[in-house]
Amino acid sequence: MLEFLKNHPFGVDAFFDSSLVLTFAVPKAEVAHLIPECLSLDTFNDEWAFIAVAMVQTKGLRPAGFPRFIGNDFFLIGYRIFVRYSNAAGKRLRGLYILKSETDKKKMELMGNIFTHYNYTTTDIKQTYSGAETEISSVKSDFKLTAETSDEEIALPAHSPFENWKEARRFAGPLPFTFTYNRQTKEVLIIEGVRENWVPQPVKVLDYKFAFLESLKLKSHVLANAFIIKEIPYHWKKGKIEKWNG
Repeated sequence: MLEFLKNHPFGVDAFFDSSLVLTFAVPKAEVAHLIPECLSLDTFNDEWAFIAVAMVQTKGLRPAGFPRFIGNDFFLIGYRIFVRYSNAAGKRLRGLYILKSETDKKKMELMGNIFTHYNYTTTDIKQTYSGAETEISSVKSDFKLTAETSDEEIALPAHSPFENWKEARRFAGPLPFTFTYNRQTKEVLIIEGVRENWVPQPVKVLDYKFAFLESLKLKSHVLANAFIIKEIPYHWKKGKIEKWNG
């Protein structure tokens, strides 16, 4: 029964007050071991793979169909790899594979770990705003990000593999699907996200440190892009399971 509950047995609605996403480019050979056998890396120029760090302030998160006032507000942090999966119908899906999930409230950790395989942990989150500048940090998780929005054109990060923001938006996240894999049963759980009016705006990253990325001991990774979106309704469909026959 518990395993069934963890497979996203119902849809979920939420409102994204803000979603700030940093995407890091990594040589594909350095991260291939981090994803299960059923998935392949979603690469750029067959050279770069990507790890995204998403920091999302949600409001009214609740089972689909329930009134918003019964929902809860949570801050969510996800570390994800961009991947592809060929489903049973032969369609190639772009999506994300979760490496680590964090939240600012114990309730979300409890409920998230009952109804997902994302292995949430609770951490401290501090958000500071000063004009166009945003700082998000955590002592327990040892990360700190300082970013700035601007009405003027923002340049891509210095060592980004992308030539322009149009290329960069292909790896802005979130992608339509998230995948979980059960190695024992060779079953793939597919969760589809549905969003409206998704227009990511580039941000300038002034400084960052993520201890989790450092723990992966990557030999080389560079900041590829950084985007923010605000005030977006979001919906996750009920999870679908299919057998992987690879």
